[in-house]
Amino acid sequence: MKKILAIIRPDKLEEVKQALEDIGCNGLTIKEVRGRGIQLGITESYRGHDYKVDLLPKTEIEIVTGEEDLDNIVDTIVKTAQTGDIGDGKIFISPVEEVIRIRTGERGEKAI
Repeated sequence: MKKILAIIRPDKLEEVKQALEDIGCNGLTIKEVRGRGIQLGITESYRGHDYKVDLLPKTEIEIVTGEEDLDNIVDTIVKTAQTGDIGDGKIFISPVEEVIRIRTGERGEKAI
């Protein structure tokens, strides 16, 4: 099992959610987060004064899946969230040792 952690632009969330639903990926957790990458934020002007915004709003999506669905989910996120501009986000993939469904006590991939 793998955990996919995707950081995307907030305005791409609905499109990514729909695309994931279309491929049968319904279980996900979404958080509103703030962060920065290589660009170190942006500089904006307001009433003649420049100020630096170094933590930008992003959306974090967490998905736990079996190995067989991993590539399809990652490809779907990349295709849907990509704009080609700096700040599109990143995807991190890590192993998951165990999943336990609290309601039934099921373990492993059955609990996903």
